[in-house]
Amino acid sequence: MTPFIKKKDIKNDWYIINAQNVAVGRLAAFISKVLRGKNKTKYNPHIDNGDFVIVTNIEKIKFTGKKFENKKYFKHTGHPGGIKETNPARLFQKNKTAEILKLAVKRMLPGGPLAKKQLTKLKIYNGEIHPHDVQKPKIINFEKLNKLNTVK
Repeated sequence: MTPFIKKKDIKNDWYIINAQNVAVGRLAAFISKVLRGKNKTKYNPHIDNGDFVIVTNIEKIKFTGKKFENKKYFKHTGHPGGIKETNPARLFQKNKTAEILKLAVKRMLPGGPLAKKQLTKLKIYNGEIHPHDVQKPKIINFEKLNKLNTVK
């Protein structure tokens, strides 16, 4: 029988990641794993056991290949002919660089109310400054986890 973790036993840690010259997809995959709690030994898919993630320097994030211009994001307004299309280059011009990473992480989480709650644990900031010093976040050097994580 698999032991289930109780709400009182859940301890959420805080992690900080510097997104400078990091590939978007690799970072989003790592963040989604931490937000769901899959990096912990007591993972349960139906319980929010994930940790908080702070991402800094989001304006310096990179795409591999030609995805910066060619990748397309679609959304539908719900009305006939209401499909809207954008790409990372347009979002970058509108200073919505945080939206690029948030969309990537959101689409790597399963759909539903639990995923929406887990996505609120993602904090994204331009530059190095963030208001979460009180939580004493642990630094994750994402570039050194794998040499392919960085884009030159």
